[in-house]
Amino acid sequence: MPPGPSPLRRNFLPADLEPTLTQNTFDGTVVVQAAQVPEEATWLLNLASQHKSILGVVAWADLKDPKIGSVLDQLQKHPKFVGVRHIVHDEPDVRWIMQPEVIRGLKELENRKIPYDLLLRPSHLPYIPALIEKLPNLPMVVDHIAKPYIKEGTFDGWAQDMERIAKHPHLYCKVSGMITEADHKDWKSEQLTPYVQHVLKLFGFDRLMFGSDWPVCKLAGTWKQVLAAFTQALGPQPADERAKILGSTAAKFYGLRL
Repeated sequence: MPPGPSPLRRNFLPADLEPTLTQNTFDGTVVVQAAQVPEEATWLLNLASQHKSILGVVAWADLKDPKIGSVLDQLQKHPKFVGVRHIVHDEPDVRWIMQPEVIRGLKELENRKIPYDLLLRPSHLPYIPALIEKLPNLPMVVDHIAKPYIKEGTFDGWAQDMERIAKHPHLYCKVSGMITEADHKDWKSEQLTPYVQHVLKLFGFDRLMFGSDWPVCKLAGTWKQVLAAFTQALGPQPADERAKILGSTAAKFYGLRL
């Protein structure tokens, strides 16, 4: 029997998410790029201008473009442009991020203090210490805790590599994208616990930020289920520390105007 249609095969717009944010007392969200075309950045920033719930946009920009400075000049004119991301984990070359042309583009971000989202898998983590050496002042955040193999229960390798990169104080981590790395139909919050507890130990509350990965999370669960699973995996914590992960750390990292 062929699989049914993907729950992602439709448009997802701010109006789809805003009721959920309100119900769960979130002020808004940071929207992160999904397509590697400049038109998407323009579209997302236009949406941000129309919707208060979009607090910031992490856009795509071609890091290899010799004229990336001019591209960033235009993006920085928008008050809700807060960062750049490239889908590194889809590049055939596992060392893509270490290419001289990419480093040059990242240097431009570093010079402008523009945050960079690292979208990686565990195979990319061994290269990140060398990347940090080349870009010691670039604020970076590891998306989706680097997508460890939660479905398989694999911990070693990923855990040690995360420990190495967490030593660098300007590197942050998003606790997000985990349920889609587990069994989409049979995941449990306790499967996430060792991974969440590990990054909590490494990064602390001041360098961790919650992410829903909505709407991609819908492949395995709802926005509310993601929040509940994260809360259970995090365990009991002081309210002020939880507040950091659920919002204020991201606000600080991206320079959000709340």
